[in-house]
Amino acid sequence: MRTTPATHAEADAWISVLTKYGHLHRAERALDGAWTVTRTSTSTPHTLHEPILVLDFVAEVLHDLRNSTPGTRR
Repeated sequence: MRTTPATHAEADAWISVLTKYGHLHRAERALDGAWTVTRTSTSTPHTLHEPILVLDFVAEVLHDLRNSTPGTRR
């Protein structure tokens, strides 16, 4: 459990890493700090207005990656 609030810098870092490694099709940051992210070229874009929403999205992506990787241990 987190004891500190999520920050914009933390959200930016996670989105950058997921984009760099090809786990996001597109990610754009708005002037107000919100992110619009698309996982695949055919998926619906999601607009994430708060850093905690970005971290929830990142957790979902990481969960899907772990479950789709063959041979991983639980």
